[in-house]
Amino acid sequence: MEKQVLLNTYVNNVDMDETVDMIERFITQKKKAYVVPVNVDVVMRIEQDRYLKKIVDDADITLVDGKPLIWISNLYKRPIKAKVSGSDLVPSLCKLSMQKGYSLFIIGGKQGVAEKAKINLEKGLPGIRINGTYAPPLGFEEDPDEIKKINDMISESHPDLLIVCFGCPKQEKWIYENHQKYDAYVSICAGATVDFLAGDIKRAPSWVSMYGLEWLYRFLQEPRRLFKRYFIDDIKILRLIWKYKDRC
Repeated sequence: MEKQVLLNTYVNNVDMDETVDMIERFITQKKKAYVVPVNVDVVMRIEQDRYLKKIVDDADITLVDGKPLIWISNLYKRPIKAKVSGSDLVPSLCKLSMQKGYSLFIIGGKQGVAEKAKINLEKGLPGIRINGTYAPPLGFEEDPDEIKKINDMISESHPDLLIVCFGCPKQEKWIYENHQKYDAYVSICAGATVDFLAGDIKRAPSWVSMYGLEWLYRFLQEPRRLFKRYFIDDIKILRLIWKYKDRC
């Protein structure tokens, strides 16, 4: 599906149903693909990281994950249909997988978190096939033996969907460099989704997300970790709105 320009990258103008349909098409066609949701933080990162920009631009599906980017698309009079976040997409894909018999593998999070997410999903969606979980050690991305171990582990379980929760930019770079090496059809960059599924971090209420305040809800839960991201790094998006006004 053709993408449209948004600031310094290109995104698919799709809603949730269209996204799920596209992903299911990749599975049924046995096509390897990867999905990257972008929010303000990702946009700011790719402004400084050309390699990450290439990964995002080349993604089979690039989603808009954040109300501020929706507002910016409206400002440019090229409106994006809907915010589709990884933390909303993954539960939708889990329901689809339960109904259609697709299998999943969850990787990322602290030790035991992915397994806890698996247990919760199996309770809530009886019959869902989660073929495996894994929490890689810190610094795994610099260890060729560990990367091979992970790729072999995924290939042995042969999932239709690989849910990757390392955070940006580690998850995007790892998927880009490895998705042709392991045996899984669609890889999803899913950030903190594993923590939400495990119940370790609470999702914002729907009305908070509707008004674009999910970032504030997250900040109040983890102020030390997220202060710099939200109040120093991401505020620079205002400069990019001006910089890319003629491009968009």
